[in-house]
Amino acid sequence: MHRSRAVMAWNVFKFCTALRGLGSIMILLVLGVVAVAYYAVVLNNYGPALYDGGIDSLVSLTVLIPFHSLLVMLLWSYFAVVLTDPGSVPPNWRPANDEERGEADPFNGSEFSGVQSDQLNQRIRYCKKCSQLKPPRCHHCSVCERCVLKMDHHCVWVVNCVGALNYKYFLLFLFYTFLETSLVTLSLLPHFIAFFSDGEIPGTPGTLATTFLAFVLNLAFALSVLGFLIMHISLVSANTTTIEAYEKKTTPKWRYDLGRKKNFEQASTFHSIFYVFGADKRYWLVPAYSEEDIRRMPALQGLDYPSKPDFDSQEF
Repeated sequence: MHRSRAVMAWNVFKFCTALRGLGSIMILLVLGVVAVAYYAVVLNNYGPALYDGGIDSLVSLTVLIPFHSLLVMLLWSYFAVVLTDPGSVPPNWRPANDEERGEADPFNGSEFSGVQSDQLNQRIRYCKKCSQLKPPRCHHCSVCERCVLKMDHHCVWVVNCVGALNYKYFLLFLFYTFLETSLVTLSLLPHFIAFFSDGEIPGTPGTLATTFLAFVLNLAFALSVLGFLIMHISLVSANTTTIEAYEKKTTPKWRYDLGRKKNFEQASTFHSIFYVFGADKRYWLVPAYSEEDIRRMPALQGLDYPSKPDFDSQEF
């Protein structure tokens, strides 16, 4: 059973590696879906209704204002994920302390020359592919061909890894995508129902087909993104990542699970390490950080994480 799971996981990552060649095609696909929705909602249906006056103009405003607001946040979050490095291991990184000896002796790089991972302290991991030590919660991405800090997964849609430094942007991208696609679905629902009515529908076959396509695409995206959003909320509540959740299925306890309340607090505050949303609540819903958070981020680098003091885990 364990072997079959390992084979399945290997096949999944091999498939993701094969998708590396898609590159910017996925970005164009996302922009294409956005363009179809924009044409159907703004140019084809609610935009022209602004000039009709009366209740039609009011309804159009109630749709177009939140539509454009959410669209700006969606695209801002999306390109923030695409363009932000998820976090790389600093050159020649070494743990500060030898935890096995219980001493504060800095590690000497020569100690690890030619040393295999099973010969090291079990709480210190070594990446054979990168030939370097791996900080806590760091994983090697076979697509990017490097180790990523607190790697969650490699996302084909953003053509990038999701890790410590862009996880907030990814969560906001899911959040605003769900809101935007739900709004488009609801706003086009009356037009979609009209397709199956006996009355005459205004518009050319091309505009009607675009409206129909936009409704179906946005409904599908809203439902699928909702599932991902719920999944990642549950991961934050358990203070884990997608990779860690898969790896720790047989582990009854998780050293970084501090309880739901503290986990969410950790996901929204900077204390002594890099967290997800930043300390300034004004920035929680935008893909950016306050100047104070930016100032503290280089020193933290996502290399250290609080854990249960009484839980002696053998592995990061």
